[in-house]
Amino acid sequence: MIREVLRMGDPRLLARSEPVDDFDSPRLAALLADMQDTMDHLDGAGLAAPQIGVALRVVIFGFGANPRYPEAEPVPLTVLINPEFLSFSDEQEEDWEGCLSVPGLRGRVPRWKRLHYAGYDFTGQRFEREVEGFHARVVQHECDHLDGILYPMRMTDMRSFGFQDVLPVTSRRNLSE
Repeated sequence: MIREVLRMGDPRLLARSEPVDDFDSPRLAALLADMQDTMDHLDGAGLAAPQIGVALRVVIFGFGANPRYPEAEPVPLTVLINPEFLSFSDEQEEDWEGCLSVPGLRGRVPRWKRLHYAGYDFTGQRFEREVEGFHARVVQHECDHLDGILYPMRMTDMRSFGFQDVLPVTSRRNLSE
């Protein structure tokens, strides 16, 4: 089922989410199905449970080819539950991001270029990945939602924040979520 995505200003987006403790539940299965339907419907690169009003530490992300991100490398479709970051590279890079909860706006956000993350899949099996580039950016963006952080809160220069249809064409590439 396609769910309404909360928008910036809704206090539920600012709350810290709770860990999942029951992986074998109809509630979790329904949540994951709704998140996937919603993300697909909006051509998103990712979605966090808090964005649809569910305060659980659950994110999904990934795509092969996506019309909103024509230049982005593919990211494997991933269900990530109770995520944790194990390490970051020393290097950060700043790039353009957008968000389904901040519709129509874009901004340049500094993120770690490479990271090692872990969590659980939908069956409760733990996994780890080392990633870089757009994949690393998407994971960081989505996991921020679990701690009540929206990408404008990470921006260091608000002069690079604006409406997508007004920003220069070069800012419309490589946008997360």
